[in-house]
Amino acid sequence: MPHRSRLSNLVLDCKVADLAEATEFWSKALGKPVASLDQDGDGRYAELETAADEPQILLQKVEHDSRVHLDIETDDVDAEADRLVALGARKVAFVHTWWVMEAPSGHRFCVVRQQRKPFGPHANRWN
Repeated sequence: MPHRSRLSNLVLDCKVADLAEATEFWSKALGKPVASLDQDGDGRYAELETAADEPQILLQKVEHDSRVHLDIETDDVDAEADRLVALGARKVAFVHTWWVMEAPSGHRFCVVRQQRKPFGPHANRWN
């Protein structure tokens, strides 16, 4: 099915007791102001301020070891996940509205719904 996708988010998975402390560190380390210390109101997601043409930088409080993962945003989550499976990725789990995937290299990443509109000039179009 024709759809579009692009790099959306750099997600810092943080195995920490205090996400605000981790957010302050990364804000200062990357020179990006804090946009939100509690993006969804549940204490699990924070966001740094980025320009409209940059990937978003999110921090996520997790139970697994800390790591960094990418999000690919798309206007068709299932079609994009299937396209990536055809390239050798593996579907790990469907969570809420997104797929957690694993690349052949072992890296985890997510395929998420479109996060920002419009897609702009950096979106890929897949047939």
